[in-house]
Amino acid sequence: MASLEERGEVGVAAAPGSSGVVGVALEAVPGGAGLSGIPEEAVLRREAPGTDTDAPPKKRARQQEGEAGKLEERLYSVLCCTVCLDLPKASVYQCTNGHLMCAGCFIHLLADSRLKEEQATCPNCRCEISKSLCCRNLAVEKAVSELPSDCPYCVKQFPRSSLERHQGEECQDRVTQCKYVRIGCPWQGPYHELPAHEAECCHPGKTGQELMGILSEMDQQHRRELGLYSSIFNLLCFEKIGFTEVQFRPYRTDDFITRLYYETPRFTVLNQTWVLKARVNDSERNPNLSCKRTLSFQLILKSKLSAALECHFLLLKGPYDDVKIKPVIQHHVFSNDSNETEYVPLPISDSVECNKLLAAKNINLRLFIFQIQK
Repeated sequence: MASLEERGEVGVAAAPGSSGVVGVALEAVPGGAGLSGIPEEAVLRREAPGTDTDAPPKKRARQQEGEAGKLEERLYSVLCCTVCLDLPKASVYQCTNGHLMCAGCFIHLLADSRLKEEQATCPNCRCEISKSLCCRNLAVEKAVSELPSDCPYCVKQFPRSSLERHQGEECQDRVTQCKYVRIGCPWQGPYHELPAHEAECCHPGKTGQELMGILSEMDQQHRRELGLYSSIFNLLCFEKIGFTEVQFRPYRTDDFITRLYYETPRFTVLNQTWVLKARVNDSERNPNLSCKRTLSFQLILKSKLSAALECHFLLLKGPYDDVKIKPVIQHHVFSNDSNETEYVPLPISDSVECNKLLAAKNINLRLFIFQIQK
């Protein structure tokens, strides 16, 4: 009887002593391609108990002499993202045909499809992709985490899973600051040079007057942060406070060039009916062509008023979202003649967070309104 190797098949089985893995014979693709496009030579062959271990060595899968690249380099080309062609740094998603995408590129593709009003497709095979159709590939994520990567400081190689800890705690060439940075020392350099610098640093010998000028500049930033928190605490003392979870749903304008915008259903807060609207890049003509993306929103009062209504309001992330929003307090005096606020930026941290919101089916946030009593 012909062996598996003679029939063009490669045996893959668990090593003795391992659990939960069953030996499977994988038929090689004509032309020498194996599983998922990996060459047969790159498949590590292990013999399970009971298989023929006396086959001649020349019949075993092995790398031919002169083949370029180490195993790690070949795995880089197999496991890289099909969009950016780089190894994923976090989550890895795959389409229904198995093509890999890093989390950033996957979210960016979904956001682009939302802006263009098109179905998102895999850039490799053009099959449809979405959060429901695609899934994470945990095996690839673990494989990538074990691949070696160069430390940018000492240029030594470490597994990607331990590289972050090495850069932050162990590397002697990592960039660090002087411990006197709080009194204005600007020095930055390799960690192994830190003791010599601190021994000669001139900042501890500065006069009190010189240090006061440095510290006053640093205190200004802290005052701005404390001012924001103090304002929020003051608002919590108001007599009338209302909040609700709001859901922005995507819509299209009826213009000749349709644009994406978001709007919430009507909701009631403080016995008044409201609506929130949002738009991308302040209604830029083609926001899909821009790498920098922002969202702005406005609050609209739908109820009729008998007297002016002065309010503070702010948007925060919802209870089930992970978007990063920095709170900003807005102010407006509502009346029957002025029932809409100006469009104000949604205080998300960067374009990556904006793409997360655009890629989602709906945007879920939490709105707080504080009524100022006359």
